[in-house]
Amino acid sequence: MEQLAASGILGILAQADAVQKTTALLLLIMSVATWYLILAKSWVLWCVHRRGFRSLQAFWGAADSEAALKAMGADSRGDPFRSLAGAALDMARTEATAKRPSGLAERVSRGLRRSARRSMAGLESGLGVLASVSATAPFIGLFGTVWGIYHALVGIGFTGQATIDKVAGPVGEALVMTAFGLAVAIPAVLAYNFAVRANRDIAAELDAFAQELHARVLEAAGVADAGRS
Repeated sequence: MEQLAASGILGILAQADAVQKTTALLLLIMSVATWYLILAKSWVLWCVHRRGFRSLQAFWGAADSEAALKAMGADSRGDPFRSLAGAALDMARTEATAKRPSGLAERVSRGLRRSARRSMAGLESGLGVLASVSATAPFIGLFGTVWGIYHALVGIGFTGQATIDKVAGPVGEALVMTAFGLAVAIPAVLAYNFAVRANRDIAAELDAFAQELHARVLEAAGVADAGRS
């Protein structure tokens, strides 16, 4: 394996054919996309937890819904709880003007679900890329390995020298592609699982908050709490 150690990654790529270079480039692109999403999602989730915690504190500490919304701030970007509270208050104002008590509970419930889905859709963007990378990167790396071993064995067959020192170098270089694939896939798998778990927790908190907002809108409209869903 002295040849592999001496050549390094750049040496391996320099000796690779077009197929292996394309495979390595594809894995590199997937790795860059994965780490970009890891950093972006980590920042978004951190902001959601920080701003969401402050928004909930402001909401529960306010005297009424109007004061709560002002205390939560005017900017709802990156804060699904502020967006949900704003949607609930808008619905309360609309229903108070329209004075349509029939079917109010269902309308409010649909509106809150729409707002929550929009917020969660933003948080879930990019997860498909992480899932695809984690599922395909090992096989792409394995393809590069199989292709490299095939060409290494063809070359050894032409030379007629199949000793260990002649086989170990080319085959070892080909196996590096499998390591590339795993190095790309493992962070993607971990990031995907972390993001899914974090989004599930946020969705549960949003659902509980939506239930409270639902009850408050109905209460403000003078509808019995039996319509709560």
